[in-house]
Formats: sequence, C-alpha cells, structure tokens
Amino acid sequence: MPKKYEVGEVVTGKVTGIQPYGAFVALDEETQGLIHISEITYGFVKDVADYLKVGDEIQVKILDVDEQYDKISLSTRALQEIPTQRKKEVPRKTLQDRVDESDANGFKSLKDKLQDWIEQSGH
Repeated sequence: MPKKYEVGEVVTGKVTGIQPYGAFVALDEETQGLIHISEITYGFVKDVADYLKVGDEIQVKILDVDEQYDKISLSTRALQEIPTQRKKEVPRKTLQDRVDESDANGFKSLKDKLQDWIEQSGH
C-alpha cells in the first residue's frame, strides 16, 4: 500500500528526471511528484538542469496532492528564505521636472486660439 502524503509535509526524494518544465522526484518506490520550474527557486529559472540533476537527493515540500489523477506537486522554493528585495531608489520626478517649458508655449497658443474660435463661432 503506497504511503499517503499530506500537503505541507517536507520529505526527502530523489530526482529521477529533468524536463524543460520541471523535475520529477521519486518520494518512495511507488510515488513520484513534480517540481514545476516555477517552484525550483526564487527568481527566473531558465534551465532546470542548472539547479538539479538526476540522482540528487533533495528535500521538497508537498504543495498539492491530486488523488484523482495521482499527481503530487512539489516545491524546493517553499523551503528557501524569501529574498529581500531592495528597491532601487529612483528619484521621483515632480510635475515641474516633467513639464518642458517650451511645451507650455503650445498651451498658451491653444488658449489664444480657443478665444479666437469662440469669437468666430458668434458666441
């Protein structure tokens, strides 16, 4: 009888296959799960093989158990610390910085034209 795995459980497994979309991990003799490429680590993963190779024994966290389709979703990322993101300090531009004075002249001429148009329309 295969072992029952629970969501949230952390287990050790062995990488049995690498695909462009993730890595297959054997949890025991009869049970295999998949680490989707998005669950390997934080940040962008271009190639799964840069992080895992067949035969690696790794710790994984169980994200989902779909008994109907016999699928187990795994994650190594869930066991890693969330990297602190340092926001680049970009000086905020004020409205004054964004307005080009030469462009403001265009608005003045529009204002003058608007007055002319109003007079021409007879109102």
